[in-house]
Amino acid sequence: MGVTFAVIAAAMLALAGCSAVEKGVQAIEDAPKSDTARAKVGDCINVIKASTIDSETEPVACTDNRAVYQVAEVHDSKVECSADYTSYEETLGSGTLAYMCLAPNFKEGLCYSDSMLTGYKYVDCAASEASFKVLQRIDGQADGELCSADANQYFTLTKPPTTFCTGSPKS
Repeated sequence: MGVTFAVIAAAMLALAGCSAVEKGVQAIEDAPKSDTARAKVGDCINVIKASTIDSETEPVACTDNRAVYQVAEVHDSKVECSADYTSYEETLGSGTLAYMCLAPNFKEGLCYSDSMLTGYKYVDCAASEASFKVLQRIDGQADGELCSADANQYFTLTKPPTTFCTGSPKS
């Protein structure tokens, strides 16, 4: 009789524990996602405030100069984004609400800041934080050899194939 009671009590605790875990997962799933976390593949993102801990972003039209990133992939769990992409995670408490891989969406003639910690951000070319200016954007091909001689660096994306030829922000 004592053994049966212990087994039933353990089973009840296990069920209560599962229920608490399910409620925790449900709370995370029901948590209000930001507009960025609800973005779909093909949507574009503006970085308002870049930070390793608490970035501020918003979806914008891909034609907008502030559309620094385009959503390339959306996942239900953490993945390793390819080297072409920037990882984006949105968390609430200890749960993650969104996992995305973002591709640069640089515009020809515009300048950007580039930080190893916070990624890319659109800036005025006269700004002190301007790291580079996009001299050419070549859609449909990923080949730095296509850049003109005045480009001192280039970025390529394999999917979709794109080449960004860059130079000094003062050029």
